Amino acid sequence: RILTVGEPFWIKGGTPIYVKAFLEANDIHIPEVESATQAQERVRQQIRDGADGIKIFANSIERDGILTMPAELARPIAAEAHRAGKPVFAHVSNNEGIEVALRSGVDILAHTTAGDSPWSPAFAERLKAAHMALTPTLTLWDVECKGCDAEKVNQVMSRAADQLRAFSQAGGQVLFGTDVGYTQHFDTAEEYEWMAKGGMSFQQILASLTTNPAQRFGYSAHSGRIATGMDGDLVVLSADPAQDATAFSKVRYTIRGGKIIYAER
Repeated sequence: RILTVGEPFWIKGGTPIYVKAFLEANDIHIPEVESATQAQERVRQQIRDGADGIKIFANSIERDGILTMPAELARPIAAEAHRAGKPVFAHVSNNEGIEVALRSGVDILAHTTAGDSPWSPAFAERLKAAHMALTPTLTLWDVECKGCDAEKVNQVMSRAADQLRAFSQAGGQVLFGTDVGYTQHFDTAEEYEWMAKGGMSFQQILASLTTNPAQRFGYSAHSGRIATGMDGDLVVLSADPAQDATAFSKVRYTIRGGKIIYAER
């Protein structure tokens, strides 16, 4: 099942530096947000076109720093999506972007903020109280740190894992995810390893792959669990994640609607 947020929303001058050349080379024009009215009409249009959610760039990486979307623009975007019953994601690069997400009613944070300060228990409690979910994408920071020395990589990754730990300990809902597409890091083993280093048990990691997304996206009545009457969508692993979290990446069979659609060779 593939869900999409359609085209992202970023502020004027906020097209991320790392996608500009790609968009130009492929003649793709994604309008920058200049007003609440313009943004809300775009939300309505994208939902009419089939978007299952909306994504804002609360932060945009630019050549000279990080641009942050004002809450005055983010709030009406989120409100319009919520009027249509759609979840709102926020790409964040620093804690200022998370504050925008909090003030705007965002539902799901994409990324930790490994380059910023730690998340205190009180900060994590605020995220939990706002009913936000988190997609950690910890491996993203390893990719971003390529070329750094080993000590720097471990420092950044440990910061991201500690932020996940604070969120998880506060009882926040974690949704598994990667940044594949932006990165070419297809192997998920490292993500599971760092989630475990972030204090998540194998049961919590399993929930991030199954019951949590089913609940968050409205499928829990028929998906996410193994029970009579539920969808026959299963993944069979070739090793035990209770012994090693990277076993979640060792897929032996994928079953969709009761039929095997992938078998390890």
